[in-house]
Amino acid sequence: MPNTRKWRAAAALVVTLTLAAGCDDTQQRTLSPTAPSLDVSASAAVYDQVEFLGNPLVSEVTIMKANHDQYNRTQPYNTATFAPQTGAFVTGVAGRTSAYANVLAGVLYPDMLVVDTSKPTSTAGWLSWALANGYGGRKLTDDVVDIGLTAIFSSLLDPTGASCAPFQLPLCTDNVPANDKAFSSTFPYLASPS
Repeated sequence: MPNTRKWRAAAALVVTLTLAAGCDDTQQRTLSPTAPSLDVSASAAVYDQVEFLGNPLVSEVTIMKANHDQYNRTQPYNTATFAPQTGAFVTGVAGRTSAYANVLAGVLYPDMLVVDTSKPTSTAGWLSWALANGYGGRKLTDDVVDIGLTAIFSSLLDPTGASCAPFQLPLCTDNVPANDKAFSSTFPYLASPS
């Protein structure tokens, strides 16, 4: 266990130094008056994107498992190339029409969280921008699994061909009604892990 803490501390230091190096336009950094300069221009580090998650459930549910690695390495603005797979899931598994699959793909692609800061924060919520010209984004309290399942299988965006009532078993909920711990009122707002 002590080695794990040392590795975590070392990883945290590396992340902190990396973030500090990217905070302004200069290439030389002095961490403290006694610390040596950090020359980030000499770095040969190459970073690979290995995971991509924008909207919840898009890649986990509607993209074929064999294509997850390719999807994870795709930039958000290119994700619409996967819309046909999402459409095939919506028509094949959920039994919805092709027109509905196109509506859902139009909401989920490009796979980015949409936030309109000109809207009142009271309209915030995942997929709210697609429903009522809302704020978008995602509140911590949003049950994104239930919202996503309800969008796919129920009447959230269109009642035609719905398989279940919104947020109800068997398909429109994961049946987890609440968090096991309350959110904090201060940053980072998430409860500490159990």
